Amino acid sequence: MDTSTMVGTKRATPSLAELFAPKVLTVLREGYGMAAFRADAVAGLTVAIVALPLSMAIAIGSGLSPEKGLFTAVVGGFLISVLGGSRFQIGGPAGAFIVLIASIVERKGYDGLVLATAMAGLIMIAAGYLRFGTYIKYIPFPVTVGFTAGIAVIIFASQVKDMLGLDIAHEPAALIPKVEAIAAGIGSIRPATVFISILSIAIIVGVRRVRPNWPGMLIAVGVTAVLTALLHLDVATIGSRFGGVPRMLPAPHFPDVSLAKIQAAIPDAVSIALLGAIESLLSAVVADGMTGRKHRSNCELVAQGFGNFTAVMFGGMCVTGTIARTATNIRAGAHGPVSGMLHAAFVLLFMLVAAPLAVYIPLAGLGGVLAIVAWNMAEKREFASLMRSSRGDAAVLLATFLLTVFVDLTTAIAVGVTLGAFLFLHRMAEAVEVETGSALVADDMADSAEGDETELPRITNDGVMVYRISGAFFFGATATVGAVLDRIGAQPKTFVLDFSEVPLVDSTAAKSLEGFVKKLNRAGTTVYFTSTSKNIRRALLRAGLRKPLIHYVARIEDALAATRDDEALVGS
Repeated sequence: MDTSTMVGTKRATPSLAELFAPKVLTVLREGYGMAAFRADAVAGLTVAIVALPLSMAIAIGSGLSPEKGLFTAVVGGFLISVLGGSRFQIGGPAGAFIVLIASIVERKGYDGLVLATAMAGLIMIAAGYLRFGTYIKYIPFPVTVGFTAGIAVIIFASQVKDMLGLDIAHEPAALIPKVEAIAAGIGSIRPATVFISILSIAIIVGVRRVRPNWPGMLIAVGVTAVLTALLHLDVATIGSRFGGVPRMLPAPHFPDVSLAKIQAAIPDAVSIALLGAIESLLSAVVADGMTGRKHRSNCELVAQGFGNFTAVMFGGMCVTGTIARTATNIRAGAHGPVSGMLHAAFVLLFMLVAAPLAVYIPLAGLGGVLAIVAWNMAEKREFASLMRSSRGDAAVLLATFLLTVFVDLTTAIAVGVTLGAFLFLHRMAEAVEVETGSALVADDMADSAEGDETELPRITNDGVMVYRISGAFFFGATATVGAVLDRIGAQPKTFVLDFSEVPLVDSTAAKSLEGFVKKLNRAGTTVYFTSTSKNIRRALLRAGLRKPLIHYVARIEDALAATRDDEALVGS
């Protein structure tokens, strides 16, 4: 093969522009005509119909006024589609943020949420440009299922007050105090409110079964609003609690900032950034799976950062990629990011035209919407499957779930990821077994099966001992491997250690080998390391495993041949 052919087949490293070019540019470069625009317009309208009630419900569930959810869908949703690295991602307020936002608002007010969200946006932008987006995939699956299920429980609990019409002066954000407040106010249940809540849930479930393509949530909100207005029901509405919904976006505004406020907001900002990154990139992965496309994770993080920073400037809240709305966008036939931009425009249009009608929407109807959202978020099948899979996965799942419910989301994710990492290390270390059929270290091995596998010849000379290590040789496996090597009885004349099945060696493992090799050298044993890759040999050399302690050869046969040559030389 000539040089030009070799150069042509070599994969080029993506440039900075390629890594961070928004998907909308990719779509436009492909050619964008009226047919694609019509498809995006239909999809955008469909998603806007779904987003309208959800955005208001999520804002109210978070302890905010409904328009803040609408502002978020318009501003944040538009920017995420314009700047994002996913072709079909729909941005907006998400149920996963309800717990976190409610806690921040309760402690620091709306201005505290604005500052924390703006800082989170900057963190996400920095993380994207530093290319940290690819590391989100290392968050264990039990952690995501655990905190999602925990959030679902808290979302449902947060809607009980509005769904039952309870008179509670102050509803705490934490679950246990919330349950205590609900129990204390249970005597103030309003039958009309309960009826509206049940009707809202029944309509959503019924429409989903009979006409799955219809906007069940919007229909439920519309029907309950009409009934509340016509029958003059004693039910709290958006009008009675919030006075209505504005018809225009507010002017950009940022609260007063001081160093003390910034320092106090750091934990909340990190929590928002972490949850937003996880949610948005999970949504992008789901979209990839549905379409066969490939998103740019770091570009998506940058877009999420700008979306969050700007959304709160215009009176919004935290924004992220939303799995349900993104899936709806794909099923509606979207061609590209223009559908997400049009979704934001349609939500704004609804505000301009239908804002006066929002005063009739009952909070119980929106509570039914969020109850369905919580039920869908719970991932019940995955939860049950993980509980049955192994003790380790169940422990990580339960720890994350319980900490989310009873402590806070940041602690839950941190503990869950840490436990997941230790579980992985434990499983890797446990793979090093000596006297079982799956032994990773064995001596006097018989010939392997015929084929291309490396053979370990039968050892006929008692002065030669051959060992093989298989799997990752890292600090967790050091004790197991060291115990096997230390059990060697009489010191052999030649010791061969084969690395053909070792993908990596860390510094701890290499140092442990150095001590063992020095002990063999003191006894007069010649040591050979075989089949060491470039990276493994580099790690071993850094630990001091070099000549005259070690002789590196390509294969076990080469080590045995060198031993025979040495014996012949001594005999002569």
